[in-house]
Amino acid sequence: MSAFRPSHRLALSPVALAATLATLSAAPAWAQTTPATSAQLETVTVTGIRASLESALNAKRQDKGIVDVIKAEDMGKFPDTNLAESLQRVPGVVIDRDAGEGRNISVRGLGGDFTRTRINGVEALATTGGTDSSGGANRTRAFDFNVFAADLFSSLTVRKSSSADVDEGSLGATVDLQTARPFDMKNFVAAVSVKGTYNDIRGKTTPKASFLISNTFADKKIGVLLSGAYSKRQVYEEGFSTVRWDNGASSGGWCSPAGTTPLNPTTPATTCGTSGTTVPATAVPTRPANTADSVAAYNLASSATNFHPRLPRYGRLTHDQDRLGLTGSIQVRPADSMLLTFDMLYSKLEATRQEDFLEAISFSRTLAQGGKPQTSVVEAQYAASGQMIYGKFNGVDIRSESRFDKLSTEFTQPTLTVEQEIGESLKLTAKLGRATSRFRNPIQTTTTLDAPNVNGYVYDARGDDRAPLLGYGNLNPSDPNGGLKIYGVPVGATGITNFTPSEIRIRPNGATNRQDVATAEVAWDFIPDALTLRAGVSYKQFKFISYESRRTVETMNTLPAGVDASMLVTTLSGFGKGQNLPAGSTTSWLIPNLNAIANAYDIYCNCLKTGQAGGSGDFTLTSITNGNARGNNRAITETDTGSWLQADFETRLGGMPVRGNLGTRYVKTALSATGYLATGGGSPVTATRQYTDWLPSFNVGVNLTKDLIVRAAAAKVMSRPPLPNLNPGGTLSTVGTLSYTGGNPALDPYRANTFDLSGEWYHSKNGFIGLGLFQKNIKSFVVTNGRNVAYKDTGLPLSLLPANFTGDEIFTVSAPVNTEGGKLQGFEINVQQPFTFLPGWGKNFGVLANYTQVKSKMKYPSSATATTTTYITEDLINLSPRSWNLSFYYDDGTLSGRISTSARAAFLTTVLLTNNQLEQGKNKTLNVDLSMGYQLNKQLQLTFEATNLTNQPNDQFISRAMNNVVVNNYTGREFIIGGRYKF
Repeated sequence: MSAFRPSHRLALSPVALAATLATLSAAPAWAQTTPATSAQLETVTVTGIRASLESALNAKRQDKGIVDVIKAEDMGKFPDTNLAESLQRVPGVVIDRDAGEGRNISVRGLGGDFTRTRINGVEALATTGGTDSSGGANRTRAFDFNVFAADLFSSLTVRKSSSADVDEGSLGATVDLQTARPFDMKNFVAAVSVKGTYNDIRGKTTPKASFLISNTFADKKIGVLLSGAYSKRQVYEEGFSTVRWDNGASSGGWCSPAGTTPLNPTTPATTCGTSGTTVPATAVPTRPANTADSVAAYNLASSATNFHPRLPRYGRLTHDQDRLGLTGSIQVRPADSMLLTFDMLYSKLEATRQEDFLEAISFSRTLAQGGKPQTSVVEAQYAASGQMIYGKFNGVDIRSESRFDKLSTEFTQPTLTVEQEIGESLKLTAKLGRATSRFRNPIQTTTTLDAPNVNGYVYDARGDDRAPLLGYGNLNPSDPNGGLKIYGVPVGATGITNFTPSEIRIRPNGATNRQDVATAEVAWDFIPDALTLRAGVSYKQFKFISYESRRTVETMNTLPAGVDASMLVTTLSGFGKGQNLPAGSTTSWLIPNLNAIANAYDIYCNCLKTGQAGGSGDFTLTSITNGNARGNNRAITETDTGSWLQADFETRLGGMPVRGNLGTRYVKTALSATGYLATGGGSPVTATRQYTDWLPSFNVGVNLTKDLIVRAAAAKVMSRPPLPNLNPGGTLSTVGTLSYTGGNPALDPYRANTFDLSGEWYHSKNGFIGLGLFQKNIKSFVVTNGRNVAYKDTGLPLSLLPANFTGDEIFTVSAPVNTEGGKLQGFEINVQQPFTFLPGWGKNFGVLANYTQVKSKMKYPSSATATTTTYITEDLINLSPRSWNLSFYYDDGTLSGRISTSARAAFLTTVLLTNNQLEQGKNKTLNVDLSMGYQLNKQLQLTFEATNLTNQPNDQFISRAMNNVVVNNYTGREFIIGGRYKF
């Protein structure tokens, strides 16, 4: 293959009824009319859109299972910033974005925790950090595809059906990523690509470059390949967010008008708080007069069925990112019967992110924090659904919050593959690899400016609930000498009430994942060209380590001597470009100057600067002893040993070619999980667990005609529990009420039986239509629930109990548990159609389209803590009921282009929330990308690409009934101009 950027994929997997297929398209689409051998596929030269699609289609056609394939065309020809962007074009695959860039994938409704990823045949887990609204730092089993540039890979394969020779661990799919190798090339090959990327909101142009060089020596007995990709990305993510919603009675309720019964707060009668102990010494909010309008507004806002945003805020997130990737491959053929391949993959993603918010914090805080009971309602309007659409308030605390993160992910994976033919009928294949992902967030610092008790604050969503007008009353947020400033706690002060001081939060954290893999397989050509018997063994050890530290108390002291408040601030300006904010919106405000604050307070000293230990002048970081940081200090080791047998067959049935495989896989999982209990300021606890699985599988494909293939597949599959749920840390009480709150290392894996039926019609040269049906009967699911259980069944060691306990004692436990699952079922349609039947230049056009529909309902407990509870039925998390892709392309060998559209329906991300609401999710998305290339001569191609042409926002909601906005952020369009030169 002459280049390495995945540019388009073929599509689909399951496909069902031949008659239905025949009606879906009447025009030719694409595929070889005769099957190619696997050896032929390895030497396909991929040089353009058409060639890459044909190569991918051939690979799909020849596979014994149900797969979809993306083959690289020439480097840099498709506007995909990373692997997730490429994978989203596979039927049934949808992506979740962070900062406008694809991060995780879901396959057929099953999220990243249920999908395994292999790189060059070795299972890997790459993780990085993200915004809180996109999941934060990844400490799960989901693969972060944004760690890698798409340019590094020659092919991507999504395996939707299971076979015994493919490692266990997936309910959704196995994604195989393959880097380029020298023996795939024709002798010497070299190419380089240089581009510039412009973001229309940030207004900056950043570089992007990639290269590949490969050659073979000694009569193709030695081959060496090196490739690399570098990109810099600088974007603003701007918009409105709320950090969830809550009802009128929450956080102690609003300050009631004078003379109402009952009075809230209960004293004093004239003010909304306790006069004399409020810090700082500003005016205490006055109760509204007892008028008909004020009482009506208060009663309306206080209703338990009416909801308001908890922290309504404007926000700008500044993302600066550098991504470097390198691959190397050495192949040696010391004899005709032996091939040695050493692959190396390295990637480093370095980033900084600054999050600046201007927010009202009163609506989510209690009286002791100077919050909601000090806030009075002047005017209020609500939609019939209960969503607040307008409100005017007095006594609102306004905060300017700034968080700065320094993030890095370093990924390395060496892999050695040995292929040895033994005689004419045996072949031994051995593989050894280690995939290591090291995520570090050494700086995560949040600083704040505050303005207590602002009057005349306005929230107005009557024009657009995704971009409301926020008015700040008697506060000018951009005045450096105004109300926004640092309000610190006097050194050594205790018992401060009715006030939330300014804060300095310091929370360094990180996580490391390491996967060691060793496999060996023997294939015996028992009946040449008819039956191959294969057997193998595998060893995998996965290690996960996570850490976090924090300050004990995160409030600030008053200003150091000689420091003026104006010295510690700077100004954010130009907010709101491309958002169509309502007239009068705030577009600039003061933000903390982190460097100035760090120098003035010496915040990174990790020491006690002033006052008492654990006070506002203490910048010592603690981890295991800190209850707020303890939960992210944990480790897991999983050792998986397995073996498998499989028969690959090719025969004829009634004159029709039949091929497939039948096998079973045995795997033993040994788990050791370490966490920390709250007792004793952080007591280490390690729990162990073992379980085994037999995983039979069957795949068969029948050529009803030369070009019509019907496939069927069935398998028993498993996916190991989410990493956070296995943490044995938490809170254990062995006196009074016996109880435990935390994780559950005794969890069984998710288990399911899967069934696929598909049909593929290669109805003319390069023409393809597919229809697939699939069903997964999920037998074991994981939810958090309260229950009464004997201690010995919790998975925790008996050594934690007092000496007189036996383990039979009944504890009230709130932790993840295995429950019955449910069915997931759906269908996929896939069409690949070149317009070769058109006259003239019309024959150079083509279309690719796919559509997926999935349905799955799961039972969730109505309470995470109650030991007797009812269940509610909701969609599976991360499942979009509908998704589709549509691409039009043109390729005449000189001019090529493609416009691609990807869409997914709304989906849930969380069920059973706090704050009196049930579910949270993301609304539907529609993304449009464009790619064009002009071949100036044989060596040089000029390219133009555009991504996110619709400027699609990240629109997150809470409550399906109200569709309350949680996040509505924009990242802008990106335009990429450059060229690629082939030597």
